[in-house]
Amino acid sequence: MFRNYHFKNYNIRLIIAVVALTILGIMIVGSANSAYQTRQILGMIIGVVVMVGVSFVDYSMVLKYHWIAYIATIIFLFLVLFAGDDAKGAQRWLEVGALRFQPSELAKVLLVLFFARFLMDYTEELNKWKTIAFCALLGGVPLLLILKEPDLSTTIVTFMMIFTMMFFAGLSYKIIVPLIGVGFVGVVAVIYSILHSAEGALAGYQNDRILAWLMPDKFPDKARQQQNSIMAIGSGQLFGKGLYNNGVDSVKNGNYIPEPHTDFIFAVAGEELGFIGSALIIILLFIIVYECIRTAKLAKDLAGQLVCIGIASMIGFQAFVNICVVTGLMPNTGLTLPFVSYGLTSLVTLYFGIGFVLNVSLQAKKFYEI
Repeated sequence: MFRNYHFKNYNIRLIIAVVALTILGIMIVGSANSAYQTRQILGMIIGVVVMVGVSFVDYSMVLKYHWIAYIATIIFLFLVLFAGDDAKGAQRWLEVGALRFQPSELAKVLLVLFFARFLMDYTEELNKWKTIAFCALLGGVPLLLILKEPDLSTTIVTFMMIFTMMFFAGLSYKIIVPLIGVGFVGVVAVIYSILHSAEGALAGYQNDRILAWLMPDKFPDKARQQQNSIMAIGSGQLFGKGLYNNGVDSVKNGNYIPEPHTDFIFAVAGEELGFIGSALIIILLFIIVYECIRTAKLAKDLAGQLVCIGIASMIGFQAFVNICVVTGLMPNTGLTLPFVSYGLTSLVTLYFGIGFVLNVSLQAKKFYEI
């Protein structure tokens, strides 16, 4: 197996960016809520071990069992609905003894592996409506299960991830443009129904979040989290107030930002590290996504390219949505910031996905240009 590996291609830059961002995230988590810092460090240690181990496992061999990955995804998501742990109105967790994890996080990586092989097998038939319908069915089942939890934000990110993989695999513009048009019309229709209907088109809390985003002055209670987040980021100015500060003027220290160690950790980064620290987080995320795409360009086959594109789009879209929410550019969705927010399931599965990208780099069809 190792005969086909080019160890000079092992993507050290990707590893450095991932580890650096995680360490920065650990410091911010500790400042936001010190009770979670030790567990986040444990998550990083486990994640690094998983990443290194997976990086030496031939992805081509793993993809031979892509249907097993898909079936496992569906089983896990079904179990969440029937035997999951309910927290804050959402049923997203499974408990197995002392282990508590979020299957939708693992599902994203498993779906990347599944569609990487599936799309490679059907690449010649991808623009036939029969194949598109089959893809829609295969993607629709897990998406509906995730939406049912409910977890609209993860559903959107997962959809965009699958759609991006299909585009990279060769989906025609003649199909993409009408789909984007339908999607745009659908979004406009949903917003119109929320603004002009008592019930709206979405679940109650989702309607409320969109209304609070569109009209924060009319819904101050529901908009307070995002408004306080924007205020926290602005108060950090260029260099921030410093990690672990005890200032009475801190929005975080006043407990005005709910979930500061998870969904809204970027607000803590903005307040305590300022523009410089916030920009550093964005730059590191960009480097990670860029290195994944760069690895895709050198992959030995389409499946390897799609693995890298899938992981890159998963991280990129999730980071984009999280930062947009925290800065008030999108409605509140409850989505974590990759490698930065607290969450062992999210962190370990991200490292799991990066491990496959590293294996693709080991089997690149030519050496990297330094």
